[in-house]
Amino acid sequence: MSKYYNVTGSTSVTVELIAPGEDASIQSILLTNVHATAEASVTLFIQNDPESEVTNTYNFLSTVAIPSDTALFLNEASMFTFKGDYGLYITVGASDTVDVTVNTA
Repeated sequence: MSKYYNVTGSTSVTVELIAPGEDASIQSILLTNVHATAEASVTLFIQNDPESEVTNTYNFLSTVAIPSDTALFLNEASMFTFKGDYGLYITVGASDTVDVTVNTA
């Protein structure tokens, strides 16, 4: 099963791809820069939402530049093994648009 997102950048906008506690076995993620001439900046990370309100964040990608009209394919399923109290999130640059496909088992 796949989940599809169209993420458009804006200042401080974070998009939740997988919610904390959601039972999702991620197999791969495809990040596609749909802009014809400009690179897209992408940060992909997990974050928990503890009752103590002290959040822990761990980056998979941090402001990685994806060239125009290209994609980044992440297909090492073991890197997406994280505890159920963490969710998967993405932010993109202020003027960027990135299509995201999350493939789950």
